[in-house]
Amino acid sequence: MKSAIFITVRSDSSRLPNKALLPILGKPTIEMVILRAKVVKNVDTVIVCTTERPVDDAIVHIAEKCKVQYYRGSLDDKLDRWLGAAKKFNIKCFVTMDGDDLLCDPELMEMGVEQLKIDGDDFIEAPPGLICGAFTYGIKTAALENVCSIKDTSDTEMMWVYFKDTGLFKVATLKVNDPVFYDSNIRMTLDYKEDFSFFSAIFEHFDCVNNDTPIRDIVPYLHAHPEIVQLNAY
Repeated sequence: MKSAIFITVRSDSSRLPNKALLPILGKPTIEMVILRAKVVKNVDTVIVCTTERPVDDAIVHIAEKCKVQYYRGSLDDKLDRWLGAAKKFNIKCFVTMDGDDLLCDPELMEMGVEQLKIDGDDFIEAPPGLICGAFTYGIKTAALENVCSIKDTSDTEMMWVYFKDTGLFKVATLKVNDPVFYDSNIRMTLDYKEDFSFFSAIFEHFDCVNNDTPIRDIVPYLHAHPEIVQLNAY
């Protein structure tokens, strides 16, 4: 069962313009996301899923620089974009990373891939209370193909309803018990300038030039320095 990490990213953002290209330790944030995806051990490939628009050419150039695959598809239809990537590269299951989630944890993504392969789940989401941005979704391509055949809109930003609310799929939460991954006060996603300040403080402290510092190491530091958590706590 060929597996992948799909990194979903676009260049534009109304709340934080060009956030995918903002530099941290001299590298664009999307490059940091790609580097983190490449740490995951039990996947066959990393694929950047972006759009066909010229504005996203910069994303493609960074993917090429990092020597990972990329797929260019629909702007609004995230599901169709994922399906196109899955078909092009013969992917049978995948975990997703948003370009916003600079510290999405490799250990949790490895667990997600394992759960898709062994437990037979079609769709895996983060359990309640997991650190925001630590894990997104795990999806079987067969289930995605089914969803794409029944969905009634091309605006699929809120795509989970098609898996969770139709009763057609085996839906589960990621099986993670270690309390280090649970803290509803920590926000690890990039939407606002305060989020960028939060990430910058972490990357600079750990000198995360390869973005391979695990959440297991980051969380104790944040607990010891609550002022960093407060940067984007609102």
